[in-house]
Amino acid sequence: MKDIVAYLGEIDPVLAALYATLFTWLMTAAGAGLVFLFRTLHRGLLDAMLGFTGGVMVAASFWSLLSPAIEMSEKSYPSMPWMPAAVGFLLGAIFLFGMDKLMPHLHINFGEEEKEGMNTQWHKTTLLVLAITLHNIPEGLAVGVLFGGASMGYEGVTIGAAVGLAIGIGIQNFPEGFAVAMPLRRHGVSRRKSFWYGQLSAIVEPMAGVLGAIAVLYMEPILPFALAFAAGAMIYVVVEEVIPETQRDKFTDIAVLGFIGGFLVMMILDVALGTLNFGG
Repeated sequence: MKDIVAYLGEIDPVLAALYATLFTWLMTAAGAGLVFLFRTLHRGLLDAMLGFTGGVMVAASFWSLLSPAIEMSEKSYPSMPWMPAAVGFLLGAIFLFGMDKLMPHLHINFGEEEKEGMNTQWHKTTLLVLAITLHNIPEGLAVGVLFGGASMGYEGVTIGAAVGLAIGIGIQNFPEGFAVAMPLRRHGVSRRKSFWYGQLSAIVEPMAGVLGAIAVLYMEPILPFALAFAAGAMIYVVVEEVIPETQRDKFTDIAVLGFIGGFLVMMILDVALGTLNFGG
C-alpha cells in the first residue's frame, strides 16, 4: 500500500486522480458483473449494500473533506475558519438539489410513478441509471479535489488520505454496481445490458475526478471550498436518496447495520492512510 501511495504522490496529480477514479469505476463494473452469476438479489442484502454506501459517504464527508477544509482555513481565515467549509458545504448541497430537480431519474426501490426531475417519457431503465449517475458525480469530484489538494502540500490533505478515499468509494461501488444491475435484470433487461448500464452509471467518476483535480490546481484558493462542496453534495445524496431507499421495506435494521459498517470502514481507512504522504 505504501508503494501505491508513493507512486501516486510522485506523478501528476491530475493523472493520479484519473487512475484513482478509474479504479472506483472498475469496482462498479466488477459489482455489476455479478449479474452474470446470480438471478436475484435479496431485498435485505440490497438494503445492507445501500446502507453501507451511505455510511462510507458520510464518514468520507467529514474525515476526508470537511475536517481538512476547516484545518487549512484556520491559517487562511483565522477570524472565521468555519466560513469556507460552511459556504462550500452549502453550495455543494444546492448544486445537487438543482441537479436533482432538473435531471430525470428514478431511485432503485421507488415505483415508476415516483420518478423525479423534469417530466420525460424515458424508459425506467434509463431513469434508474441516471439516479446512480447523479449519485456518483460528487464521489468522483471528492477524489479529484483531494488529489489536487494533496499535491500542494497542505497540512491535513495527504496523498494517503486521497488513496484512502478512493479505496473507500471503490469498496462501496462494488455492491452498488450489483445493486444497480440486478434491479435492471429484474425489470426484464438482459444480463449483458444490465451489466452495461450498471458499469456505465459510474463512468462520470473519472470525468468528475479529473475536473476536480484541475480546478484546485489552477484555482488554489478555492481548495477548502472545493473540499466542503464535495462533502455537501455527498451528504445531500445520502439524505435525499440513499437512506430513503433503505427504509421502504422490513429490512431497515439491516440497512442501519450496513451504514455503521460502511462508516467504520471509511473512518479506519482515512485514519490508517491519512498520515501517509509522498511527493506532495
